[in-house]
Amino acid sequence: MVLSFFIFLRSSCDVTVTARTPAHCHHGFPVLPGLAHEDQSSILNPLALMSSRPHTGLELAAARQSDYIAALENAPHLATDGVPVMADEVGFAVVGLGMGKHHCRSIISGKGSKLIAICDIDEERLSKGKEDYNCRTYVSFDEMLNDPEIQCVNIATPSGMHSDFGIMAVEAGKHIIVEKPADITPDKIDKLREAGEKAGVKVGCIFQARLDPLNIAIRNAIQSGRLGKLIGIHGHLPWYRKQSYYEGDHGSWKGTWDTDGGGSLMNQGVHTVDLIQWLGGRVEKVNGMFGVFGHDIEAEDQTVALLKFENGALGTIYTTTCCYPGYDQLITIYGTKGSIMKDASKLLNWRIEGDNEDEEEQEMLAKYGPKDKEEGISADPMAVSSDGHTQIVEDMAKAIVDDRDPMIGLDSAKHAVEIITSVFEAGRSGQTISV
Repeated sequence: MVLSFFIFLRSSCDVTVTARTPAHCHHGFPVLPGLAHEDQSSILNPLALMSSRPHTGLELAAARQSDYIAALENAPHLATDGVPVMADEVGFAVVGLGMGKHHCRSIISGKGSKLIAICDIDEERLSKGKEDYNCRTYVSFDEMLNDPEIQCVNIATPSGMHSDFGIMAVEAGKHIIVEKPADITPDKIDKLREAGEKAGVKVGCIFQARLDPLNIAIRNAIQSGRLGKLIGIHGHLPWYRKQSYYEGDHGSWKGTWDTDGGGSLMNQGVHTVDLIQWLGGRVEKVNGMFGVFGHDIEAEDQTVALLKFENGALGTIYTTTCCYPGYDQLITIYGTKGSIMKDASKLLNWRIEGDNEDEEEQEMLAKYGPKDKEEGISADPMAVSSDGHTQIVEDMAKAIVDDRDPMIGLDSAKHAVEIITSVFEAGRSGQTISV
């Protein structure tokens, strides 16, 4: 069986754009061959528009995204090189070359996966990607979807466009893996899920923290009842991003409501929110406050939220991109018979009531505790390990071959976005919001 995946390179982390850029586009919006110079100057770049005029609400998103998608559909195929797919390999493609770089590396290193193509509107990025990955390159997303060797597309576009590109892909009969968040509203995620079900394809999402062995051990301890009654679970994300992060270094759409869906809570904090609900269970009610404290952006760069879980536990979430120099994510879980504290992927404390609790803690610390200090994503947006992405790619390839669901589907991935959007609603209204 020969299967194929596709990755679109205009990613959710690294996009260079300008508004109403002329055809020669010395700022990063590519020339669209086949259009006259004066025609190209009228093509709006929806991402850049967010920084060039005040935010007027989510109603702007559809128009901006349709312009962006139209530009990709109308652009021609740059190159078609022979990329042989072995009978035991699944062919992948990636769209969006910010976070898409991690997807490319994961597909190349994964078992049973083959990188067939990459897609981006930036020809310079495509040229570099072709050199690095030895694969086909497309400017036109529509043309890439017509490539018969591509059976799965990894979507790494700006967050608020995930469902737009995802729906196009599934309607073309492609399976997809979507970068986090699946999209920035529950309604858009539902539309993508429904389109995938109608097309009969597999739809997976990237939440690689669920695959971390320490997080799995913590979840097993909670679900087996070893911590007793769960009373509290808390996520703290004191990260740091320079102003340049929001001005084009990693995409001028960052920190916008209609394409990023927020700031520190939606973009950086979504992994923390997902991990908390994956460990502690579904969230029932939220309250929160947010604001802009250290950057010139329209969304938020600091949020504090209070959570009530369906099981009765209480929790808190704190996210920021203003905390210099940036510190690792901190997760604490409290139960009536035990407590656990972890820092990023490192265990700090593991105390569970029992005759051998000292020995157990030492054993767990030896296995999962701090090793040599490493620089991490708390200060560097691109310091992301590809290990979790690789596992998700390998699982999707096997899910296609075995005709089963991928390990992380949209129903599971949606709850983090439900929590986040409810926190924003609570902050705006001053009311407790049911999730």
